[in-house]
Amino acid sequence: MPKGSSEGKGTRVAIVASEFNYDVTLLMVERAKEEVEFLGATLGPVVKTPGVYDIPLAVKALFERPDVDAVVALGAVIEGETEHDEVVMNQATRKLADLAVDYGKPVGLGISGPGETRLQAQDRIENAGYAVRAAVKMVRRLRELR
Repeated sequence: MPKGSSEGKGTRVAIVASEFNYDVTLLMVERAKEEVEFLGATLGPVVKTPGVYDIPLAVKALFERPDVDAVVALGAVIEGETEHDEVVMNQATRKLADLAVDYGKPVGLGISGPGETRLQAQDRIENAGYAVRAAVKMVRRLRELR
């Protein structure tokens, strides 16, 4: 795709990012912003939540806004000493899928984990761009269906 793509033209993408593991998620936010611009989409609000578990509530609030076409959820669920990372990831992603279906708006899933190390999370920062790309493509596909 050439620089300055128009794939996302007319699409407003918001970003919700977890502050937990912010050394990783800050870079994910920057990568996502770059991809929004590259695709020719418009960047909507960027919202920070305390953790990944809190992301669905912010996504719901954004989906209720008519000026948001899609939301990209960003976070890093790093493995700890218990299975808490699995609980957080399973609950958050299930609710994000439910919200996308309920509102008819895509969620780009840019949350890495569970079970990953900090190094693995850092290696997956680029995936934030893939999450933006997926969300923009889904907006376009849904518009074609309607």
